Amino acid sequence: MSDDPTIFEQIVSGEIPGRIVYETDTVAAFLDANPLAPGHTLVVPKEPYERLDDLPDDIAADVWAAVQSLTPRIESVVDADATTVGVNNGPAAGQEVPHVHVHIVPRFEGDGGGPIHAVAGSRPDLSDDELDEIAADIEAAE
Repeated sequence: MSDDPTIFEQIVSGEIPGRIVYETDTVAAFLDANPLAPGHTLVVPKEPYERLDDLPDDIAADVWAAVQSLTPRIESVVDADATTVGVNNGPAAGQEVPHVHVHIVPRFEGDGGGPIHAVAGSRPDLSDDELDEIAADIEAAE
């Protein structure tokens, strides 16, 4: 990880402008500068944890509490029909800023967006045995 502050750290510190809509001691949320929809909001831990598995449990809980609090408020303000909530966890998943962030993207009937299953392209053809093995491996992993 770079020693240079991420753009999100710079927004949280006030070094660069951001439209902060929520803030606690550990979490900040601000409007995405390149929104996919009106009200598209990013929720970030104030400390620059790069990936989800880097987040301490208490900070992860704080981030999720912010997402839960903000989602209905955002939907109400922009009169959204629904919301897509997502995290790009690592560069291969599309994470562009090496700082955990949760997208809250308001959705509108007929907006042309798809379900979360549309983000990964083609789906693997997995047998029941393969699915059973993956499930067992995940359950046993530490």
